[in-house]
Amino acid sequence: MKVGDKPTSFDIAALAGVSQPTVSRALRGDRMVSAATRLRIEAIARQLNYKVDKNASALRRGSTSTLALLFFEDPAPDGSRINPFFLSMLGSILRTCALRGYDLLTSFQQLSADWHVDFEDSRKADGLILLGYGDFDDYRVRLNQLMAQGTHFVRWGSLDPAHPGTVIGCDNIAGGRAAGRHLIDRGRRRIAFLGDASSQYPESRDRYRGLVAALRDDGATVDPGLQVDALSSEASGYDAARRLMGRGIAFDAIFAASDMIALGAVRALVEAGRSVPKDVALVGFDDIPAAGMAQPPLTTVRQDYARAGELLVDMLIRQIDRRETAPVLLPPELVVRRSSG
Repeated sequence: MKVGDKPTSFDIAALAGVSQPTVSRALRGDRMVSAATRLRIEAIARQLNYKVDKNASALRRGSTSTLALLFFEDPAPDGSRINPFFLSMLGSILRTCALRGYDLLTSFQQLSADWHVDFEDSRKADGLILLGYGDFDDYRVRLNQLMAQGTHFVRWGSLDPAHPGTVIGCDNIAGGRAAGRHLIDRGRRRIAFLGDASSQYPESRDRYRGLVAALRDDGATVDPGLQVDALSSEASGYDAARRLMGRGIAFDAIFAASDMIALGAVRALVEAGRSVPKDVALVGFDDIPAAGMAQPPLTTVRQDYARAGELLVDMLIRQIDRRETAPVLLPPELVVRRSSG
């Protein structure tokens, strides 16, 4: 390289003793490049004052260097229409995109329109990250369309083998089992479940399956009358808890399929004169910020939203680069607070 010349990735490759494609991958944060090699390349790039030309890189790759994040609209309490759990994940997705050299577009999934062709096919983005899905039986049709047209996409959800696409998800069965085991260890035997337990809501269904497994492991009774359908909102949790009490079936604990459902259930229980946790122990799922500020603070099953966001971006980039991808199941963590006694 002559004095005064603008440094290139080929100059870095020569100094680092690697190929130019390795330099490109390292500067995108590709984890296929070893940490030692990546650090050496980054150090040389800083010494040369090398700046990545994103437009030129995108032209070479025939890409936009942009990913699209599409939210499913949820009845959030703050009017954002975004589930608070996914808002927690958003920060991780944004940070990972920046580290990997990608911009991020965000929008809502419009199931009544052709949202699945609005981004990659129009060259707005190289691939899609999908968060949330409502009724999965309806949603599956759109996912199959994405698969058929070869769209690059990843999503957060259930790792059911019959579900299309690359999925990053939480081990919901293990989370449900941990919640059930915790309540049983607190001396609770009549544990109700607030959440849909059908194939239409596979994550909620798997959380219920985990609870049932914990009860059966302990020899406790599984009463179908203690399962009440609820969507992931405070209003739905409130209504489900009222319907549960209206059935006249004895219960001493509630495992809610989400923190939002649990927060609504607390309000219904208090209005009915039932103390949490003295009369009814309560466990939620997600560990959204509001869980720790609730009265009483909510025991919950935490999902690793930071790691989830990172994996969603990395798996999508692997697809775009035509490298192999695989679903990832993240372990949950029980966070014990006062609501469970």
